Amino acid sequence: MTKQLLTVDGLKVSFQTRDGQNQAVRGVSFHVGAGETVGIVGESGSGKSVTAKAVMGLIAPPGKITEGEIRFQGEDLGRLTEREWRKLRGNRIAMVFQDPMTSLNPVKTIGFQMAEVIRRHRGLGKKEALQEAVDMLRKVGITEPERRVKQYPHEFSGGMRQRVMIAMALSCNPELLIADEPTTALDVTIQAQILDLLKQLKEESDTAVLLITHDLGVVAQVCSRVVVMYGGMVMEEGTVEDIFYRTGHPYTQGLLRSLPKRVGANRERLVPIEGSPPDLIDPPPGCPFQDRCPYAFGKCSELPPAADLGEGHRSLCWLVQDKSTLKEALGEEETGQ
Repeated sequence: MTKQLLTVDGLKVSFQTRDGQNQAVRGVSFHVGAGETVGIVGESGSGKSVTAKAVMGLIAPPGKITEGEIRFQGEDLGRLTEREWRKLRGNRIAMVFQDPMTSLNPVKTIGFQMAEVIRRHRGLGKKEALQEAVDMLRKVGITEPERRVKQYPHEFSGGMRQRVMIAMALSCNPELLIADEPTTALDVTIQAQILDLLKQLKEESDTAVLLITHDLGVVAQVCSRVVVMYGGMVMEEGTVEDIFYRTGHPYTQGLLRSLPKRVGANRERLVPIEGSPPDLIDPPPGCPFQDRCPYAFGKCSELPPAADLGEGHRSLCWLVQDKSTLKEALGEEETGQ
C-alpha cells in the first residue's frame, strides 16, 4: 500500500467580502500517496486553486482556514510558524503557478532567481548554486543553459518560462510538487511538451504531484487518481479508470460530455453543462450541483453522505446510494424495475 504523503481532512476556507463570507472550500478531503500523481479537476470557481494554496500555507487575509486539517508526512501544517513554513515551502513542498510571468521577478536574471532558491534551501555557495541552476535548466530541456541563466524573464517564451518554474520547483528535490494549471496559457504543442516533461521528471525523481486543472484530457495523460470538485466540495474521487469509465456523479458525466471528441471523420458537437456554478456566499442547501443536474429530484435538497463505490472510488450523489433512491429519481421504467 502506498504511504500517504499528504492528507487533507474536512478543509474549509472562507473569504470575507462586502456581501458576506465566500465559502470557497467546504469540507474537502483527499490524500496524495508518496510518488503518486493526483489531479484535482473542476470548473473555474470550484475551489481547486484555493485548496492548493491552503496546502502551501498561502491563504492570506481576507481569506482564512476555518476548519479541517492538512497533514504532510503526519505533521499538522496548521501548527507551523511562519519560520517553519519558509523552511518547508519551496523545499519539501514546491509549487508551479499558472502564470510564470507573474511568478518571476522581471528585473532579476533567471540564474539569480534560481540560485537564490537553491542557496536558501540547500546552503550552497554562489558558484555551486549557479551551476546547479544551469544543470536544472538543461534537465528541463532548455538549450544553452549557460547563456540562458544570464537572461531575464522577458527574453523567454511562455513555454520556456514555465520550464524555468518547473526547474526552480524541482531544484531542491521536493517530496511534493503542486502544479496549478501549469499548461493553461500555452498552446497545444507546448502543453504536450510540458506534460511530457512533468511525467519524465516525476519518474526520475519519484516526486508526488498534485495537478490542478480544469482539463480532463490533461488528467488522463498524467494522473493515476482524480478528485472532482464543484461548489467548493469533492463530488467524486477515484482512479482515472473510475472517472472515465465508471463515472459515479452527474457532474463528472457533464465534464466528460464537454470534452472534444473525434471518431474517424465524424466530429461530435460539444455538450455544455447548462446553468452557472452556485453562489458560494449563499450556497444552496444539499448538493451544490442540483440546479444544473438533469437527474435532480426532491432528496437533492439534502447533502448526501459520500457513497463508497469500492477501492477508493466515492461519489457525493444520492443516485448511487441505493436502488430505491435511483428508482425515485429516474422512475421504474428507466431503472428496469
